[in-house]
Amino acid sequence: MDPVQVRNIALVAHIDSGKTTLTESILLKSSYLSSRGTVDTGSTTTDFLPAERERGITIQSASIPVKWKNWTFNLIDTPGHADFGMEVESASRVVDGAVVLIDSVEGVEAQTKGVWKQLDRYGVPTRIMFLNKLDRPGASFGASMVSLLSNRLHPHPLALVLPIASFDPLHYAQAEPGIQGLVDLVKWQVWKWDMEGKVSRHPLPRDDEAFSGFSLLPPSHPILPHLIPARTHLLESLSMFSEELMEELLGLPSSPTAYLQVDSSSILRHLRKATIQNEILPVFGGSAMKDIGTDLVMDYIGELLASPLDVPHDSQVANAPVRMLAWKVAWDKKRGWMTFVRVYSGKVTRQSVVLNTNRNQRERVSKLLLLYAAEAEEVDELPFGSVGVILGLKYTRTGDTLVSTSGPASNRSVLRDITPPPAVIAASIIPQSHSDLEPVQEALSALSRTDPSVRVDVQEGQILAHGMGALHLEIVEGRLRDEWGVRFELGQRRVSYREGLGSLTSPSISNVWQTDSGGKQVAVLVTLEVRSLEPDEKGDPIWDGNVILDEQGQPCPSPDTLLGTPQAHIFQGIASALSNSPNSSLALSHLYIKLVDFALPTGTPISLLTGATAVILRNRIRDAGIGPILEPFVRLKITVTEDSLGKVVKDVTEHGGEVLDLGSGATLDADGDEEVGGYPEDGVYIPPLSLSPSGSTDSGSSGPYRLKRSVHALAPLSKMLDYSNRLRALSGGHGVFEMTNAGFKEVSSMRKLEILKEIGRA
Repeated sequence: MDPVQVRNIALVAHIDSGKTTLTESILLKSSYLSSRGTVDTGSTTTDFLPAERERGITIQSASIPVKWKNWTFNLIDTPGHADFGMEVESASRVVDGAVVLIDSVEGVEAQTKGVWKQLDRYGVPTRIMFLNKLDRPGASFGASMVSLLSNRLHPHPLALVLPIASFDPLHYAQAEPGIQGLVDLVKWQVWKWDMEGKVSRHPLPRDDEAFSGFSLLPPSHPILPHLIPARTHLLESLSMFSEELMEELLGLPSSPTAYLQVDSSSILRHLRKATIQNEILPVFGGSAMKDIGTDLVMDYIGELLASPLDVPHDSQVANAPVRMLAWKVAWDKKRGWMTFVRVYSGKVTRQSVVLNTNRNQRERVSKLLLLYAAEAEEVDELPFGSVGVILGLKYTRTGDTLVSTSGPASNRSVLRDITPPPAVIAASIIPQSHSDLEPVQEALSALSRTDPSVRVDVQEGQILAHGMGALHLEIVEGRLRDEWGVRFELGQRRVSYREGLGSLTSPSISNVWQTDSGGKQVAVLVTLEVRSLEPDEKGDPIWDGNVILDEQGQPCPSPDTLLGTPQAHIFQGIASALSNSPNSSLALSHLYIKLVDFALPTGTPISLLTGATAVILRNRIRDAGIGPILEPFVRLKITVTEDSLGKVVKDVTEHGGEVLDLGSGATLDADGDEEVGGYPEDGVYIPPLSLSPSGSTDSGSSGPYRLKRSVHALAPLSKMLDYSNRLRALSGGHGVFEMTNAGFKEVSSMRKLEILKEIGRA
């Protein structure tokens, strides 16, 4: 497999934007499927878990290799729901490109910005935008382009297509919704889909006179006056990032149709370069449900998105040492542990031995698979740039680096880890009998290996499972019962609060721990600088919002990556102390901890540093007294009819929420803060709103859309656990809402007392 022809890509979007439907359409067009499944009937290829088919949502990312023309796409369909953000995190870490979908009725939504930030965080270099659902009433290509700018996704979105709602001009006058064709502005041709979904391509004329005889589009068609200006804007915008193209355009005659003569292969070369350097954002459109635009997007995935050779990579020579990242771990009843890997160097073969550098463990590769969603194909090797599955690894977890055992020391450096988002909600897991305790603990351990965003701990003898949201915990409960068959009861859901550092100071805190070792008394010294984070300091997500530094003042990675060193034991002790406050039993957050010094008597096992650090830090936290309590907040977008608006706003404020905006436009960034304003529209070609007739009607006209209002709010998660029932009662069943995590915020003294009473600490 030639890595030049490989595209490792993810499909990401807000929930219900059509990712799985587009995946199904791609599989159909690539002849992998003979007939398509649908989300509504639970028959899609990549949503194969029972819970996914039952609920009609994607819960876990699914990888599938797709052959298209000369390319191989390793396609990863990801969840859109914020509760399953860990799946997007892990996929974003290993892809070189992404197709970001937008529902063209709604425009950019909350989780669109969330997944965009995840792609930014992992440096995914190339992206294209697909404006989906253009066949729906109210869809608008132009308005969706504007929302890309107003929500600050990219300053230079570039429309490479224009939508044709209908080939009958009369439908435009009647504001009929639809999408029957697309104009490819690069290759200068029209794609037309008939009622059966069959597609035909028609070259566009290259001069004014030929347009009058172009039978596909009648002379009165509304799109005709916009074709040449759209092509002109495309080339002029692209020339801003290519001196070579700029010179070519300046050398053309001054006639209106001069830009039509520019060769498409030349345009593609400049487009690819600008896309890989993230100077532009190519924009496409269509309807995944009707397979409209899928062929075009697949062509441009191959033409524009990065290959493994287009991103920074190790030099690939014969017998290059193996280096790969485990980006996902799954459990299968028949196959056992399945480790999903991306190969960053060399070639991994069956029965080879690799070294897990995070855990300093040798692992044997028993089998190699290419996974087609739920189906598998066994292969002999996984070459550079490929995405595949390894069977037989016993110790590897999500984010671990695997290398050749015989490679140079430089090859053993750890690849960038995958950071789980912080858990915000918990529930107690109560085994039905004493004999069920061990199976439940083993199942929870296995589940947290497959899903690192599930955190398990024991507080006051009770097993607690922490997750990303109420839906996430429901799925955890179902998987424990269905996949591991354990017997337990799920206790009441409880929000996962955090505690900060108290303000009391005690000059007499000891940094020495006395203990017995080998029958004699030893003194272990660990000196730590401990304080609260300043308001302008940002916590490290690896450490749950704390900042942990080594002696040199460098951020400490996860203690799992430092196995065998004294520092590893110290940082494990810090992690242990931070997981459970001696004051409230809550996890601690927003602390600054720097390792200053440590000393261990000669001949003493270094494992004592773990206990010493935990005791010394726990004493320091206890002496500081109970600190501020932090509560998880959520960002809400509630859409209701005008007559329910007042009741909804009143309910949000009565439950401790803050209304940030009333209207229809999104004015919040992905962290729930007000944005400073969008990117300017100057210099960006926005296709006329009239090209999407059903989405261009005057917003003041009569109709169902006029009565809808949106409420943007920030509210404590603890008060919103039953919000779907409350909203149903407040809105007469007509309200809908979206909820995404907005981080932790410090609570008032009155609310602090309520929380301490709730957890039995006041």
